[in-house]
Amino acid sequence: MQINPYLSFDGRCREAFEFYARVLQGEIVMISTFGEMPDEMQVGDEWKDRIVHVTLVANGQTLMGSDAPSPHFTKPQGFSVTLTTDTSSEAERLYGALIEGGTVFMEMQETVWAERFAMFADRFGTPWMISCNKPL
Repeated sequence: MQINPYLSFDGRCREAFEFYARVLQGEIVMISTFGEMPDEMQVGDEWKDRIVHVTLVANGQTLMGSDAPSPHFTKPQGFSVTLTTDTSSEAERLYGALIEGGTVFMEMQETVWAERFAMFADRFGTPWMISCNKPL
């Protein structure tokens, strides 16, 4: 079994996933728009180019998402996508890229459990935690 985060956006899914692919050094392996859906599932013209489903694979991990037409979109809350790295430098790299234009909840720092740890929401509203565990 796999557990994969599925992120919802209010029209910025393509932009977000292209950004995530660059930052996470991954690949978008599948992307479909609402305009490609069968006629019975069509939405208005303003949604034809928005994403009905996208799959990103980075380092063997899968992140999926879509745009959610109003009133189905809700702002993300109550969870974080967590990235655990092997090195402090990779944690710092990810943090520096993902926080651009976002909101920091906890600056990158050492904690009791981690060599580097941070909590924030990126410019798309996705909540993240980055962690680099302390050596055993």
